[in-house]
Amino acid sequence: MHTSHLLKTPVRYLILASLTLCLFSTSAFGQDDDGVLRIIAFGAHPDDCEVRASGVAAMWAKMGHKVKFVSVTNGDIGHYAMAGGPLAITRTKEVEACGEILGIEESVVLDNHDGELMPTLENRKKIARLIRDWQADIVLTPRPNDYHPDHRYTAILVQDAAFMVTVPYFTPDTPRIEKNPVFLYYYDRFQKPYPFDPDIAVSIDGEAGAQKYECMAALRSQFSDWNAWHAGYLDQVPKDEEGRKAFIAEMFQRRDAAVADKYRDLLISLYGEERGRVIKHAEAFEVSEYGSQPSMEQLKKLFPFFE
Repeated sequence: MHTSHLLKTPVRYLILASLTLCLFSTSAFGQDDDGVLRIIAFGAHPDDCEVRASGVAAMWAKMGHKVKFVSVTNGDIGHYAMAGGPLAITRTKEVEACGEILGIEESVVLDNHDGELMPTLENRKKIARLIRDWQADIVLTPRPNDYHPDHRYTAILVQDAAFMVTVPYFTPDTPRIEKNPVFLYYYDRFQKPYPFDPDIAVSIDGEAGAQKYECMAALRSQFSDWNAWHAGYLDQVPKDEEGRKAFIAEMFQRRDAAVADKYRDLLISLYGEERGRVIKHAEAFEVSEYGSQPSMEQLKKLFPFFE
């Protein structure tokens, strides 16, 4: 059963939490009053944003909201047969093609080597500038509990920027964000020090799901080559293009079906009993304690998919 963050917070922090909620008790978190949400998603590699948030990204984009995906490293060692510049170029082209499929504004790959990301002050400033330049209302990030150091340090860098984006003289060359964004974590399966506990889950059945699974197939060097080789299923990937696409789509459909099944109660609470019971594929997100703390009503305005 889902538990709100206030209920997870120790009693001695309730006064501080109440003050924080007062600071962010407005009906919307938008940096502007034009009704357009601005979302920036961070992943360690050129596939991480796409795996965790392509469905909601396509839905936001279709509604006219602005979505930017950022890969914090260039993926230049994530393959068994090539590396360096040629691989980085390949991975960048693939996420750009994926962004076109999803209809999002930008897909950006930063020039940090795969496997070598560190939580330095320079990188913290780079992340802060990206959030500030985008004037983000929503920031998506992995949690810092993960097997891969690049994943962990991407999470740390975004967390470390979460307050600093509001500080005028931190990266003063980029205008500060006046309203601290809502920071949310992607779904993961790690259990320690605590398991992922979603605040919102979104159905991606239909067009958004189709776009996501087409996007996954477009990341060929990642899922048809590297992951397939590393995970031992390379010989199962069909040689013909249509078969390959269907194979990759089915793999991610199973993953998103597991998310829907695991958080069925949350889906029912958001969509109602009749619809919530039949949702097949979903993406889920947990509000971080390091940004604005929305109520459920406010969270639904940031994820405006429940009407």
